[in-house]
Amino acid sequence: MTVRFTFDKHELTGGAGGCWLLANGLGGFASTSLTFDVTRCDQGLLVAAASPSRRAVLAHCVRETLDGAALTPVSFTWEYGPEWVCEAEGVTVVRRFGMGFQENVSALTYEIENRSDAPRTLTLTPVFQMAPKGEPPREQGRAAYADGLVEAGGLQCFVKTNGALSALPVTWETLSYPDDKKDGRRETGLAFTCCQASLTAPAGERGTLELVFSVEKTEKTGARIVAECRERQRKLLENAPFASPEARELARAADAFLAYRGSTGGKTVIAGYPFFGDWGRDTMIALPGCALATGRFEDAKSILRTFLHYERDGLLPNYFPEGQEEPQYNSADAPLLLINGVWLYYEKTGDAAFVREAYPTLKRIVAAYKAGTRYAIKMEADGLISAGEGLDQVTWMDVRIGDILPTPRHGKPVEINAYWYSDLVAMGKMAALSGESGAEFDALAERVKRSFNEKFWMEDRGYLRDVLSGTRADTQLRCNQIWAVSMPFTVLSPEREARVVEAVGRRLYTSRGLRTLSPEDPEFHPFYGGPQRERDLAYHQGTVWPFPAGAYYLALLKVKGNTPEAAREVRRLLAEMPAILREGCVGQLPEIYDGLTPTVSKGCFAQAWSVGELLRVYEKLEEIEGNDRA
Repeated sequence: MTVRFTFDKHELTGGAGGCWLLANGLGGFASTSLTFDVTRCDQGLLVAAASPSRRAVLAHCVRETLDGAALTPVSFTWEYGPEWVCEAEGVTVVRRFGMGFQENVSALTYEIENRSDAPRTLTLTPVFQMAPKGEPPREQGRAAYADGLVEAGGLQCFVKTNGALSALPVTWETLSYPDDKKDGRRETGLAFTCCQASLTAPAGERGTLELVFSVEKTEKTGARIVAECRERQRKLLENAPFASPEARELARAADAFLAYRGSTGGKTVIAGYPFFGDWGRDTMIALPGCALATGRFEDAKSILRTFLHYERDGLLPNYFPEGQEEPQYNSADAPLLLINGVWLYYEKTGDAAFVREAYPTLKRIVAAYKAGTRYAIKMEADGLISAGEGLDQVTWMDVRIGDILPTPRHGKPVEINAYWYSDLVAMGKMAALSGESGAEFDALAERVKRSFNEKFWMEDRGYLRDVLSGTRADTQLRCNQIWAVSMPFTVLSPEREARVVEAVGRRLYTSRGLRTLSPEDPEFHPFYGGPQRERDLAYHQGTVWPFPAGAYYLALLKVKGNTPEAAREVRRLLAEMPAILREGCVGQLPEIYDGLTPTVSKGCFAQAWSVGELLRVYEKLEEIEGNDRA
C-alpha cells in the first residue's frame, strides 16, 4: 500500500500551494509547483550537480501551448513521480516528468489524445536560467543555441525531442518568484528562451511529445528516462521496511537526500532542498533515520567512513568546500553524533569489524574533547563539555547576524553534554569490541552523570537548563533537553525523564514539531519571515522544527514503557501525517514552521533531518507493535 496524493482542478486553480521534488543521487534535483510553475529561483527541471555543493539551474521551466492557448492542469498526482492531466476542447494531455539517477538528465513526456475533428499542435518552449543555483543572472548575458545545444554563463545544456525542434531568437525576460519574496529573498531573476519543440496530433488520433535536458549528450529517450525514474520510485516504496504507508513514503523521501560526493569518493547527505548542500551536523542527525532505519546499511557505512577520514583535531567538517579550500570544522555536536552513529550502526548490523576500523578515530575525538580543541571545545573539571567563544556558534542553534548572536549558547549546552554522556557509555562498549578496556570511559561517564544531574536539573521548574553560562539563557525552556531522554544511553532518572517530557510536551510540542523556545518567554518570536535579519532573529527563538519532534516521540514512548498503549498514543499524535505530507513539498517534510500557528511549511521545503528523525519514530512504533512489513 502506498500514499497516492491527488489534487483536483479546484485545488489547483484555487491556488493550492506546494511543490514536488525528485533528486538524482548526485545532489542535483528537479522541482516545480503543483501547477508546473517555478515559484523560487532555485527550482527547475534540471538543477544539475557537479557535486552536492556545486549545482546550477539549467532548464528552469517550460511554457506549453495547445494551438496557442496555455495548457491548464485539471489534476496533479504524486505516486511514482509527478503526473498532470490537462484538458482543452476535445483534447487531453497527460504530462509526466522523470529524472535520471546518478546522471544529470531529466525528461518530460506528453501523451496527447486528440478527440476533436481538427489537428492540434502542442508547442513547448523551454526557459533557461543557466546559472549557479541561487544566483540567477543579474543582467542579460551572452546566450546561444545551435543544433540542440544551449550555452550561457559558461554552462551548457543539451535539448532533445522526438518532435520538431527549432531555434528562436534569444529572448531574455524577468521572472517573479513569489515564494522567495515571502521569505525576504531576491524576488526576481532573469531567464531566457531560445528554442521550441512541437508536435501535431491529427484529428481523432494520439501522439507523444517528449523533451530531454542533459549536461552531456544522451541516447536515452524521454520515455525511457521517465519510465526508469518511475520504476525506481516504485521500488523505493516497495522495498521500504515499514508497514504503514506514511512511513514508506518517508523512506522514499529519504532517498532524495542520499547522494554521492566525488571529492570524497563516498556517500553524503544533502541537508535540505532547495537551499542547502551537505553539512556535517545535518548528516550525522539525519543518518540514523535516512540510512539505518531504512535498511541502507552500506550507504550508512560509506557516510560514516567519509567523516571518519576527515576528522581533524577531534572535529568533523561541518561543510565540504570545493577545490583547494579547507573544510570548515565549526561544529561541537557533529563529532559526538558521529560516535553515536557508529554505535547505532553496530546495533543494527553487528558489524564489529567496522567498529574496530572506526575506533581509533573515535578515541581521538574523545581525547580532543577532554584536552580541548578548536572553538573553545573542551572538558571542564566536572567532566562536562563547554564550547564556543567570541562570535563562534557551534551548536545547531548557530545563527549569527554580524556581531549579533540571537541564541548565544557559549558555555555548556545541554544536548552536547547529553551526547557526551551517551558516547562515553558507547565508547566503553566499543572498546571491548576492539580488544581494549573500557574502564576509563565508564568512569568518566559516571562523573559526567553526577555533574549533569547536579548542574542542569532545576527541581523547582521540573526541567533542564538549556546551557550553563551564567546568563538568563540558562533557564530558558528550549527543546534541546529532549535529547537527554532519547539518546541510546541517558543520564537522568526515570522520574526526571518523565518530567522533562511533560514540560516539553506542555509548552513546546505542536503537531508539526517542537518550538525552539517557550511562547511564555519574552524573546519568543511567533512568525518566521521577511528579510533575512528578521528571519534569523526568529530562527531559533520559537520557530517550530519537525526534527526535534522525533526525539520527543521516542522519549514519550520511553517514559511510558514502550508499551502498545504508548504506541497508540503516539499514533494518535501522528494522525495528521498524511495531511502534513500533502501540505508543502508532496511526500516530504519541511525545515520549519511558524512558532505560534505552525500550519504552513517554511524554509527548505524538504529537510533531511526532519524526514530521518520521524522515520526513527515509525521504526520504533512498528517494533513495539510487532508489525511485519506489509
